Amino acid sequence: MKLLPLALVLTLLAPALARAQDDVGLPVGTQAQPVTIQDLDGKPVDLGQYIGKQPVLLEFWATWCPLCRALEPKMAAAQKQFGDKVRFIAVAVAVNESPASIKRHLKRDPYPLPVLWDADGAAVRAFDAPSTSYVVTLDAAGKVRYTGSGEDQDLTAAVQAALQHP
Repeated sequence: MKLLPLALVLTLLAPALARAQDDVGLPVGTQAQPVTIQDLDGKPVDLGQYIGKQPVLLEFWATWCPLCRALEPKMAAAQKQFGDKVRFIAVAVAVNESPASIKRHLKRDPYPLPVLWDADGAAVRAFDAPSTSYVVTLDAAGKVRYTGSGEDQDLTAAVQAALQHP
């Protein structure tokens, strides 16, 4: 009999716990700050050329990340479905990586998104990225509309959240 109240409490808390899993990094509604990172040849890329001008999906990614690998089919499907309306970018984190190692990896195993290099962690800090597989969608005004991490993200809903706002 004592388990019944605990089960009831867990059932009531389940939706809140599920929401908490998607509430990572920057809070929804935050204005994203553009940062400059690099392409894989070391040339600067100002994310401000996209942020605040069109919807954007950023994935903080690494070649060694199993959650990123698991998320890849969903990412490819989302880009295929929404790529004409949303800028998709993979931000390679600088943990146990180098541009050369990423290029070697991409040659063997192409990734469905363009990959940029966060050499000094500027994007990780600006987007408060807690881990790899962290996804942020921004609306056309540059406001955060979704954050989440892990392989079970609903990327269609994440992109649609960015598209529903001007």
